[in-house]
Amino acid sequence: MPIPAFVVALRSKVGHDPLPLPGVIAVVLDQSGRVLLVRRSDTHDWALTTGCLEPGEQPAAGAVREVLEETGVRVEAERLLAVEALDLSVAPNGDQIHWLTVGVLCRAVGGEARVNDDKSVEVAWFEPAAVPPLPPHQARCLAAALDPTAEAWFAR
Repeated sequence: MPIPAFVVALRSKVGHDPLPLPGVIAVVLDQSGRVLLVRRSDTHDWALTTGCLEPGEQPAAGAVREVLEETGVRVEAERLLAVEALDLSVAPNGDQIHWLTVGVLCRAVGGEARVNDDKSVEVAWFEPAAVPPLPPHQARCLAAALDPTAEAWFAR
């Protein structure tokens, strides 16, 4: 998975030190209510579609872009699900990242679900009851997406 050029430029200045980055989590539902998941190439865990926002990119636009890039599915962003700062993570290359994630509910409007880049090894639709375990922040986004009365979640 290529590192965005702006992150490479920042890393040339800060090395592997902690870097705050904005990210998106897209919960994609189809017309049947199934959930789109990707099996990550780095961990082989199932996950929602995620990605880093480009400088100045709106979260909804970033979610739409990431889903298309990773899965080939065209989506429309519908509503905000969650905003959350995640614990420090360390990439395999030693880069430390403080992600600020924005969860967005998206509806599939076209395309065919497939592996569309090197971030995943499998892409599939799941019935909500059959979704494999997800990281807690992704599970919160999925729960909010499946509850039409849920308000956007954020840590207090």
